[in-house]
Amino acid sequence: MATSAEAYVDTSALIAFADRSDSHHRLFRRLFGAPPGLVTTTLVIAEGHGWFLRRYDRSRGLQFLAMVEAMAPLRVLRVGPEEQAAATALLRRFSDQDLTMTDAVGLHVSATNGVRTIWSTDRHLGLTGLPLVIGRA
Repeated sequence: MATSAEAYVDTSALIAFADRSDSHHRLFRRLFGAPPGLVTTTLVIAEGHGWFLRRYDRSRGLQFLAMVEAMAPLRVLRVGPEEQAAATALLRRFSDQDLTMTDAVGLHVSATNGVRTIWSTDRHLGLTGLPLVIGRA
């Protein structure tokens, strides 16, 4: 799975970009306007689709998926048994935190893909020391 990407994109960044009512919308609109190499996972896409489906409706869920499909240079990585095992180890390591499996997989992907920054509004994703883009904004 290891290939280089400058930034890992979390669910919260995609939601903020797609939802104009989000308080971080302007930041992520600017960042996605001229993005570097980006990487995310199928778990993030599923989580984002579910968010729009529950918060709005099926139509907005499908719009979210279309937005992700059109994004370049976003690479969406599949999550397999190796990534799941590594994420489970991170969940155990940070058992004092309320990390989801999606978060832990994101931390693992970031560590194994040369990521230099994390696009997220979720402060938990700064646990391993990679800077969050909201900390630099």
